Amino acid sequence: MKTDERRLLVGLVLLAAFFLAEVVAAAVAHSLALLADVGHMATDVLALAAAVAAARLARRPATGHWTFGLARAEILSAAINGIILLVVATIVTVEAIRRLVSPAPVKGGALVVVASVGLVVNVVVAAIIGGHAAHGADADGHGHRRRSLNVEGALAHVVTDAYAFAATIVAGILVLTTGWERADPVASLFVVVLLVLAARMLLRESGRVLLEAAPSELDLAVVRRHLLDAPHVVGIHDLHVWTVTSGLPALSVHVVIDEDCFSNGRAPALLDELQACLAGHFDVAHSTFQLEPSGHVEHESATHY
Repeated sequence: MKTDERRLLVGLVLLAAFFLAEVVAAAVAHSLALLADVGHMATDVLALAAAVAAARLARRPATGHWTFGLARAEILSAAINGIILLVVATIVTVEAIRRLVSPAPVKGGALVVVASVGLVVNVVVAAIIGGHAAHGADADGHGHRRRSLNVEGALAHVVTDAYAFAATIVAGILVLTTGWERADPVASLFVVVLLVLAARMLLRESGRVLLEAAPSELDLAVVRRHLLDAPHVVGIHDLHVWTVTSGLPALSVHVVIDEDCFSNGRAPALLDELQACLAGHFDVAHSTFQLEPSGHVEHESATHY
C-alpha cells in the first residue's frame, strides 16, 4: 500500500541523512565504534530501500512466467542484507582487535554528541516503521495480518542501532571521564554481537522461505489430523507446504476420498470444507487439492507421504 511506502520512505530519508553525517563524524573523531555503526547504518538504509522496492514489486500482478508475481523479491533482499551484516561484523571485529592491542586516540565528546543524535533518530525511525509493522501490513481475505520480512528486518536493524548508539554513548563518557580509549573498540564489539544476531535472524527466516521449508509455526501433524478428520476422507499423501513470501503460506495435497463422492456429487462440497478448514484453522488461504479414489496412488510416481 502507498501509505506503507510513505512510512518507509520517511524512515529512509531520516536514516540516509544521519548516515552521511555519521560518516564525517566517525572520520573526525577517529572512532571505531562510530565507524562500525556507519556500516550498520548503511545496511539499515539498504534494508529500508529494499523494503520500499519490494512493496512496489509485490503490487505487480502475476503475469507470464511469474505466476506468483514478484512477491519473493523481499525475501531475496532480506537474505542479501543478512550477508552484508556478517561482512560488516567481520571487518569491524578485525579492526576492533587491532585497536584493543594498539589503542588509537578517540574524541570522547564527539562520540557522545553523535551517538546521542543517532539514538534519537533511530528511536523516531523505529516508531515510524513499528507503526507500519503493527498497522500497515496487508490483510488477507480472512483478516489476518501478513508481516513483511523486509519490514521486520529493517525494524530489527534500527532497533539494533539504537542499542549500539547507547553503547557508544557509554564508551564516549568513559573516554571523557577516565581516558580509557579501549572503551571505543569494546563498544564496537558490542555492536558486532548485535550485527550477528540481526544477520542470523534474517538469514534463518529468508533461508526457510528460499529452501521452501514448511512455516515454523505450522504443525504438519496437526494439519494431517484435521484433513483426515474431514468426512469421507480415507487418506492423504503428497502433502507439501511452503511459503511464497512473508505471511503467505501455500499448500498442496492429494486427498483419497470415498468413491461414492464422485458419483453422488459430494466431492465439490468436500473440497469447500477442506479449503475452509485450512483457511480457518491454519491461515492457509492458497491451497490446492487433488481428490482421488482409492488405488489411484498406485499410478503415481515419486509419492511423498
